[in-house]
Amino acid sequence: MRIYLIGFMGSGKSYLGKALASQLNLNYLDLDDWLEKEEGRSISRIFSESGEMEFRKLEAQYLRATAQHQNIVIATGGGTPCYFENMDWANENGVTIYLNASPRLIASRLSGEKSKRPLISSLNDEELLNFIKNKLAERESFYHQAHLQLDILEDGTEAIAEIALFLKRFIPKA
Repeated sequence: MRIYLIGFMGSGKSYLGKALASQLNLNYLDLDDWLEKEEGRSISRIFSESGEMEFRKLEAQYLRATAQHQNIVIATGGGTPCYFENMDWANENGVTIYLNASPRLIASRLSGEKSKRPLISSLNDEELLNFIKNKLAERESFYHQAHLQLDILEDGTEAIAEIALFLKRFIPKA
């Protein structure tokens, strides 16, 4: 079983992915962290040296490489579902879960870590909120193709329990 968590940056994919993997006794993989480690450079550096499209090609390559893993929760990048038919691929190769967080919640989570995220590093708070709203509008048609959608509240604890309850039906008993 492969579980792909999708959603906008700051929606809680990494946090919830680790918690969900622990609760379901599955492995965990952050797609962005894996890509950075294997490529030997940060996503910000890939963006600045090679451009967004080169990053998106690498992202698609690493997403497809997750097919070699079983019993794993995978946190994808926020844009992963939107390029190279990645959403279709993830839906065919695992269970996809869209973590739907409000633009205000996302903005509050991202305001302190803008420097790590190339798409928002130069934005002030108002620009950040507008960027989030615009990008969500562009990406939601992809996100809404997920098998399951969860609305994320402040700490995500309800989401972990809800996801775990849903997925336990599909995990073979040891």
